[in-house]
Amino acid sequence: MSTPYPKTYRAIRRSAKPYPLRLEFTTETLPETLAAKDVVLRIRAASLNYRDVAMLREGGYPIPVNDGEIQGSCCAAEVVAVGSSVTKFSIGDRVAPTANLNFLTGEEKDADVCALGGDAPGALREWAVFAEKHLVQLPGHVSWEEAATITGVGITAWNALNALEHVAPSATALLQGTGGVSIMSLLVCLAAGITPFVTSSSDAKLARLRKISPRVVGINYKATPDLAAEVLRLTHGKGVDYVLNNVGLSSIPEDLRMLRRYGGSIALIGFLEGFEAGWDAGVLMGLIEKAASIKGILAGSRADMEAVSRFLDEKKVDLGPLVDRVFAFEEAEKAFAYLESGSHVGKVVLRM
Repeated sequence: MSTPYPKTYRAIRRSAKPYPLRLEFTTETLPETLAAKDVVLRIRAASLNYRDVAMLREGGYPIPVNDGEIQGSCCAAEVVAVGSSVTKFSIGDRVAPTANLNFLTGEEKDADVCALGGDAPGALREWAVFAEKHLVQLPGHVSWEEAATITGVGITAWNALNALEHVAPSATALLQGTGGVSIMSLLVCLAAGITPFVTSSSDAKLARLRKISPRVVGINYKATPDLAAEVLRLTHGKGVDYVLNNVGLSSIPEDLRMLRRYGGSIALIGFLEGFEAGWDAGVLMGLIEKAASIKGILAGSRADMEAVSRFLDEKKVDLGPLVDRVFAFEEAEKAFAYLESGSHVGKVVLRM
C-alpha cells in the first residue's frame, strides 16, 4: 500500500570537523510505518537563526551539539499523515515542532535539553516525522514563511517580555538590533500596547521600522555617545520596563541604567559581541537597587509556543514586516551568508 509521502527527502546537515563546518545536502529516509502517535509533516518553510551560523564556527556556540546533525530549529509544516492514535491534529493542519523536545509543559525542570538542530534532527529538511506531543497549531492568517518564525523568535520574544504578564500602562521596551528577535518583539509590543525603542547602527534600517508604526522609536547607537542617557531622555527620566539584550554580557551595565526605577527586567538573549563581560561583578548589585531581574532566554516550552501562537492569532498580528528575505531551499548557502552579513532586518527564511 502506498503512503502519501515519499520514501526519501533532502536535508541539510553540518559537515564533519575541522572548522569551519560546511552545509551539506543529504538524502534521508522516512519510515514506511508510523507509530500510533506519529505525525508526518511536509515542511513548507524554515527560518534561520544566528545559532545556525554560530554552530559552524569553532567556539561560536556555547552549548555542545551533535556532530553532523540536521541544521535548523524553526519551521512551518503541513500535516500529511497521522498515526492511529493521533487526536489533536488532522491532515492539512498547519503546525510546527517545538524547539526543545523535552520541554513541553514548562514544568520539566530537570529534563535534558533536546533542541532541534542541536541534540536532535533539525528543521532544514523537506519532510519529518514528529510525535503528536511535540507539535503546536500555527495561526491561520499568516503565510508559511511568516509562520516559520514563530518557533524561535516568537517564543523568545514572548518569554523576554515575561509572557506579557502585568504589562504596565504606557510600558516601554528597549530592543537591541534589528534581527528577528527584535522585530518579532516589536510586533508583539505594538499589539500589546508597549512602546518599542529599537537600536541600530543604520538609519536606513530604523527608517524601515518606523514605517511599521509611528509608535516605534529608533535610536542610532553609533550616533549616540551615551545610549542609556538617551533612553532616559526619551522616556522623560523614567527608563524602560524591558531590555531585550541581543548583544551579550558587555552591555549589562548600560542595560541596568536604562531600566525603570523599580521592577524592570533584562532578558539575556544573544551573544553578538561574544561571551566576555568586561565589567566588575559588583555592577549586578544594581539589580537590588532597582528591584530588577535578569534572566537568560534559551528555548521556551511547547506551552509557551501555544501561548504566543494564540496571542498572534487573536490579535491577528501582521508578521509580514518580520520576513526580510526568502531563499529557495537550494540557496541555503546564500541564505546563511546573507544572515551572517548582518544586512537583514528581521528573519531570513528558506522556502522548501
